[in-house]
Amino acid sequence: MTVAISRPTIAITHLGCEKNRVDTEHMLGLLVQAGYGVDSNEDLADYVIVNTCSFIESAREESVRTLVELAEAQKKIVITGCLAQHFQHELLEEIPEAVALVGTGDYNKIVDVIERAEAGERVKEVSAEPTYIADETVPRYRTTAEGTAYVRVAEGCNYRCAFCIIPHLRGDQRSRSIESIVTEAHQLAAEGVQELVLISQITTNYGVDLYGKPQLAELLQALGEVNVPWIRMHYAYPTGLTPKVIQAIQDVPNVLPYLDLPLQHSHPDVLRAMNRPWQGRVNDDIIDRIKDALPEAVLRTTFIVGFPGETEEHFEHLLAFVQRHEFDHVGVFTYSAEAGTPGATLPNQIPQSVMDDRRDRIMQAQQPISLRHNQAEVGKTVDVLVEQVNPASGEMIGRSTRFAPDVDGLVYLQGTAPLGQLTTVRIDAADVYDLYGTVSSPA
Repeated sequence: MTVAISRPTIAITHLGCEKNRVDTEHMLGLLVQAGYGVDSNEDLADYVIVNTCSFIESAREESVRTLVELAEAQKKIVITGCLAQHFQHELLEEIPEAVALVGTGDYNKIVDVIERAEAGERVKEVSAEPTYIADETVPRYRTTAEGTAYVRVAEGCNYRCAFCIIPHLRGDQRSRSIESIVTEAHQLAAEGVQELVLISQITTNYGVDLYGKPQLAELLQALGEVNVPWIRMHYAYPTGLTPKVIQAIQDVPNVLPYLDLPLQHSHPDVLRAMNRPWQGRVNDDIIDRIKDALPEAVLRTTFIVGFPGETEEHFEHLLAFVQRHEFDHVGVFTYSAEAGTPGATLPNQIPQSVMDDRRDRIMQAQQPISLRHNQAEVGKTVDVLVEQVNPASGEMIGRSTRFAPDVDGLVYLQGTAPLGQLTTVRIDAADVYDLYGTVSSPA
């Protein structure tokens, strides 16, 4: 007689970036494969895994707030992710309700962790130096809209920017092989995915650790064989956009000319203080070279204002840079002094009120630029990936190639189209962030 084993039900709360999301999806996949029930309702779950973020202070506050709320609800908590890695010596003591702590390089052990917790052990599974990266053989339960999937091509970072703790949290760069990535891409295509978003900390450095030199161009060429209409890259460091990479973007039909350039600043003094890898070489010439090579490219970038020592002159340089280059999408963050980073101990820290004002000035300067770019789409017929339906109005919502998931705008649609599929849309109107269109036919 076979006795059925009753396994606990598990919910996962995901916080932080898309790299964290991939970790969450692999943990879900491993738990489902092992026979655990997974429920999105924390109230019904026996265990709640909180995959935390610890990148900046506000992210830590959100993670801690979530943990405290679950502790007050008397949930058995498993803390995973960056906060677990960052505060591996404190969290179990400070949160008695936590039954386990799992680091960023140990999420593949989640089934064993739950089994040990079920046996009454209080588990700490945190590698001092994360070295693990999941490949195409690790089960995955996707949490994104059905038409989109993130593909992590590498993990960790070899740079040591003065404001960033990611190498401390996620270790040095480790790339997956081209064969592994392409195999996973084929698997996702077979599931009906229409858009693959390639992610790592420095995507233009892909392969350096594995092959001895960057292999992004070769990866893009190989992904051209995958039956997915859209392949999008995140975190394309400008100095890594070599003629070979740009040629691959031009040659491979399903690679979108969408470039996320994490520039952080424009003034060479600030870039040097930030210990950016190319320091003062982020200038007009490099942006103009990219625009000349890929005139149709959609350019997104992010900046940090208020880095210690940033003067009004430095800021005005950045403001003029933004106005001159007219990026399609701009994100601006105020500097967050992270303990353990060189930037936190620098003199001339900037008051938060000054940082907030500088952020607002950049965003105000960017708004008319974004509006012009969006208005230029009016009258065009474009492909849109339909992702959701407004439950109140029934209006369908998607994205065109101009918009990356979660960080850019949306396309609001009149008419109906299948979810998770591309459809042809005539753009009728635009505002600063979004587009509005009418469904023509499936693309």
